[in-house]
Amino acid sequence: MKLTSLNELPEEAVSHNPAIKKKVMLRWGDLPHLTNFSQSRFAPGETAAAHAHQDMCEVFFVEAGSGIIRINDQEYPLTQGSCVAVEPSEVHEIINNGSTELVLTYFGLRV
Repeated sequence: MKLTSLNELPEEAVSHNPAIKKKVMLRWGDLPHLTNFSQSRFAPGETAAAHAHQDMCEVFFVEAGSGIIRINDQEYPLTQGSCVAVEPSEVHEIINNGSTELVLTYFGLRV
């Protein structure tokens, strides 16, 4: 059993943009196949640069705010309550094009 509290976790930089901060609740090795379970906060105008993962998929859930996710050059809206699954090898980029903070809770799974 592993118990964490989001309020007690330190902030870390997101690898795709160090200005964006995340809190990691679970890490690789905590559960089989799980790479991470985290929450990130994007200030207005912040972007997680386009990238792809060859060996994992990611699932993003929008807790608050709005923005867009660009997957293989196609844009999809991110609104509160929406959930997006990104498959391995799909190039994805997250952009907060809104006027408030975009809060994403997400996890990755090794394939």
